[in-house]
Amino acid sequence: MLSRAAAPVDPGAVRQFFEALQERIVGRLAEIDGKTFARDEWGRLQGGGGITRVLEAGNVFERGGVNFSHVFGERLPPSATAQRPELAGRAFEATGISLVLHPRNPYVPTVHMNVRFFLAGKPGAEPVWWFGGGMDLTPCYGFEEDAVHFHRTCRDALAPFGADYYPRFKRWCDEYFCLKHRNEPRGIGGIFYDDLSAPDFAVCFGLTQSVGEHFLPAYVPIVERRASTSYGERERAFQAYRRGRYVEFNLVYDRGTLFGLQSGGRAESILVSLPPLVAWRYNWKPEPGSAEERLYTEFLTARDWVT
Repeated sequence: MLSRAAAPVDPGAVRQFFEALQERIVGRLAEIDGKTFARDEWGRLQGGGGITRVLEAGNVFERGGVNFSHVFGERLPPSATAQRPELAGRAFEATGISLVLHPRNPYVPTVHMNVRFFLAGKPGAEPVWWFGGGMDLTPCYGFEEDAVHFHRTCRDALAPFGADYYPRFKRWCDEYFCLKHRNEPRGIGGIFYDDLSAPDFAVCFGLTQSVGEHFLPAYVPIVERRASTSYGERERAFQAYRRGRYVEFNLVYDRGTLFGLQSGGRAESILVSLPPLVAWRYNWKPEPGSAEERLYTEFLTARDWVT
């Protein structure tokens, strides 16, 4: 549901929160990895820009990108109006954080999180605003305690705003992060939401803040638990294969990737979400009874991890 803007809608406060959140997340991840994230500030010809914080060849994270962007323009791109054609042709302002972390150790799951805010307007009409975001976990090797912890933290992020948010956003995440051409979930899910504007700006902003603030508590304990697990060539080969699924989703389905490219965003910052090493195998199947098969049979199944 979309909502017409009414005071006290405050895009400046949203931007300030996202900028500060980026710094907090980058600082904590750098502590874990032991290497510093590079800082790459960029401008966009059509209006706005952003700050890309990227870690390459780290000790824990083989690649990590934590992006902040604040862009504006005269016309919303097609990816932003596909579900809301009434907004086609409107000027827009969009700000948000998007991060993806690809760990080196195959037993540490890949993770994605983003929080974003849109404002669309045209002369003679009140502007329309909405929030979106979420986070999801993509393991190569599944551990029930990790999945339960991640989902319970997602639930806790939403609980102060109503008991119905988590099951609704969890289901939305399962449906969105799915490779439809393979009928296969990308990972074990989490939460996802878009077009959030009810009941008012304060509640929607508060919910989005809570999602952003719960990212580190959701992910860091899993990293700390798995980062020292020993692995070999077999695990790395499976990790590269599973990363191929991640690439397929990001390049074929992900609306954030499409929005960034269609709006004239910086390609290097948008595609930092892709893993550094990836492989595809023709018609490969896991060995029966293996840990690799268990990922498919017990984790890529849209399970209820909380109850």
